[in-house]
Amino acid sequence: MTITITAFEKSPDRGRGLARDMRVRWALEEVGEPYEVRLLSFKAMKEPAHLALHPFGQIPTYEEGDLALFESGSIVFHIAERHAGLLPDAASARARAITWMFAALSTVEPPIIDRATARIQERDQIWYEQRLSMVDQRIRQRLNELSRYLGSADWLDEAFSAGDLMMISVLLRLKDSGILQDYHNLSAYVARGEARPAYKRAFEAQLAVFTAASTA
Repeated sequence: MTITITAFEKSPDRGRGLARDMRVRWALEEVGEPYEVRLLSFKAMKEPAHLALHPFGQIPTYEEGDLALFESGSIVFHIAERHAGLLPDAASARARAITWMFAALSTVEPPIIDRATARIQERDQIWYEQRLSMVDQRIRQRLNELSRYLGSADWLDEAFSAGDLMMISVLLRLKDSGILQDYHNLSAYVARGEARPAYKRAFEAQLAVFTAASTA
């Protein structure tokens, strides 16, 4: 059965690989599964057909036969469970990789999203600078902890896993902030993820959508 995912017709990330369909594309490329992409306008994302797949009117979604999923973490977990390459065979290592998936989304990503939201929606508020400083402190606390754990290792556990895929996807949101550059091991960690052939294929596919939309 053909896998179909949804993505922005015109991504607000301007082809930088930050939209959440990128995580799903990367996972599918890592496990070697072909897939199709259905592009959606912002208007179509709020229409009944898409809301039946994603009740919050966002992307990505994942369809395979009669299975429909939403939320990038859930989708990547489903892919990793069904196909070899993203979760270790050993039970303990597998559990650790899944734990890092949750950590990326539940512990590391929230303040990073808060920062992006503040910069877009709260810039005109008189308390903006104070708010941004507080959020940056929270981000740095998490990065300090993550950097200490990672140390000089290449990956969060012995080998690349879905945990790394999700963590790197989250950290990529900080590349333009100047914050990540203060953590040399985390910057190198992200660069290793970006150097993976599967990541490059996924990035090029997402970038091609933005390029086509920009020239249309």
